[in-house]
Amino acid sequence: MTSNPKPAAALRFAATESHPQGLMIGLDVGSTTVKAVVVDPLSEDVLWKDYQRHETNQPEKCLEFLEAIDAAFPGVPANAFRVFATGSGGAGVARHIGAQFVQEVNAVSLAVERRHPDAGSVIELGGQDAKIIIFKVDPATGRKRKIPSMNDKCAGGTGAVIDKISAKLNLPSEKLCKMGYAGLRIHSVAGKCGVFAETDINGLQKQGVPADELMASLFESIVLQNLSVLTRGHTLRPKVLLLGGPNCYIQGLGDCWRSHIPKMWEERKIQLPDGVDPASLIQAPPEAQYFAAFGAVCFGIEEIDEQPDTGVYQGMEGLRWYIEEGRAEEKRAAGTHGLVRDDEERRAFEAAYTPPPWSPKSFDAGTVVRAFVGVDGGSTSTKAVLVDEDKVVIAKTYQLSQGNPIEDCKEMFRALEALLTEQGCTLEVLGVG
Repeated sequence: MTSNPKPAAALRFAATESHPQGLMIGLDVGSTTVKAVVVDPLSEDVLWKDYQRHETNQPEKCLEFLEAIDAAFPGVPANAFRVFATGSGGAGVARHIGAQFVQEVNAVSLAVERRHPDAGSVIELGGQDAKIIIFKVDPATGRKRKIPSMNDKCAGGTGAVIDKISAKLNLPSEKLCKMGYAGLRIHSVAGKCGVFAETDINGLQKQGVPADELMASLFESIVLQNLSVLTRGHTLRPKVLLLGGPNCYIQGLGDCWRSHIPKMWEERKIQLPDGVDPASLIQAPPEAQYFAAFGAVCFGIEEIDEQPDTGVYQGMEGLRWYIEEGRAEEKRAAGTHGLVRDDEERRAFEAAYTPPPWSPKSFDAGTVVRAFVGVDGGSTSTKAVLVDEDKVVIAKTYQLSQGNPIEDCKEMFRALEALLTEQGCTLEVLGVG
């Protein structure tokens, strides 16, 4: 067992001639994506940025980003960088690289106040959380105070639901991003719970509702859920910023916000600027997906005057050690173990419970095969079998749903028939169940 390779003494900040205040890395480690920016603290210019899905490998993706930053800034030593991490996985990564952790609502608020001081509200949708922040001016002091609300306990009303439903409908990300909302028929879809939403979508799909209407209905359920619950009785104040990956990339979701928020303003008699289209007061700013990462840097800029060594980057070795060894050590220390203790126990389990191998039945050419067809049209896949008169399964097929239950079933029938016609046989269907 090797120990975490941290230096004997933590690195202290060291400026360089080209970067007298060093460089700052904002690292937003979210539930589905990692976002990172490199910022010059003097000009606050973003010099480098990236946004990628981590496919549940948060530390690995962060290491990949740090390696890319190292390559993008050759000659800049580690201790000329300061790192400020945020997001649901930020604290875990921060401890291995010397980063300072920043709570994500604070990070987003700081970025908005820095880049859009005229904003009255923020709606951020993440992979598995949602945030609404409303800024109000205290009439006594003239200072802004923020009223934050966050859903981080349930994926309902977040990007995770959109991901799951779009995968079920077999929608590539490019098509999803271009899907609309205006002018499409809206169907009832539960917004409170992602599981309920998926159940409703399954039922509508089986009724033949097209994918564009299903997604528009999902957008509506997400928007209405967040407007009714996350606002906590408060009213969004113009202008409204739409932040986060889903709001940034998915056209129909933004259109849905612009459809419903003005209705709320009208119902509650919110005074808007004369002659201004209310929808224009709801904006997804450029680089909306990077606001939390940039906000983490904003926090750092405010901190370094008093604590110049806060967040000084300690290099990649600690994170690399964690990926290669430390994570396994943590699991062992926690007392977790596998389902079996060793290969002998695994082989005994497999011998006791492995079913005998199945193979399709062979027939002589010219045989008329009389059989029943059983079809299981599930929410994510379709399965079908041929069962002969002796109740023996003679053929089977399986495929993931292609988004149309009727076409899925037709494909199953064709596949089963092909298994017999390839042998020169004829299929006589006795019944379908």
